Amino acid sequence: MRCTVDAEMCLNGSCCCVYQAWSVGGQRSTDLWYNCMINNGGYHCKPASSEDWIQAVQALMILSLLFCFFSLIAFLYQLFKLVKGGRFFFTAIFQILASVFVMCAAIIYTVMSPDDASITQFGYAYVLAWVAFPLCLISGLIYIVLRKKE
Repeated sequence: MRCTVDAEMCLNGSCCCVYQAWSVGGQRSTDLWYNCMINNGGYHCKPASSEDWIQAVQALMILSLLFCFFSLIAFLYQLFKLVKGGRFFFTAIFQILASVFVMCAAIIYTVMSPDDASITQFGYAYVLAWVAFPLCLISGLIYIVLRKKE
């Protein structure tokens, strides 16, 4: 995603296209894929660094998304093929794995992100990752308890 707009269109230094920011501060925002800055009256983005820790966070978030999708497919399959009284174990396993991947990604980002606490804050996507972790975990635990009814 490349976002270049006039600085006047941005609200309080953050552009309308920065909804996925994992950290924001001053005239810049950072997500898993791009580092963006307001420069010369426009919002300019460049690819994220190629450090190992950010690539690990990217990979873990992609795995989490895949396992959430696999969970949905497994649930739909088990909904129609599971015998009466059976439990949704495959769905639960996929959901719990997705929650573990989100948690690991958020922990790595928390530990390895730059320590500019005076000018940088965590963004909405970072908070959403921490909210997604317990929700996926609770969902997986509910699927373990859940039995198919006829």
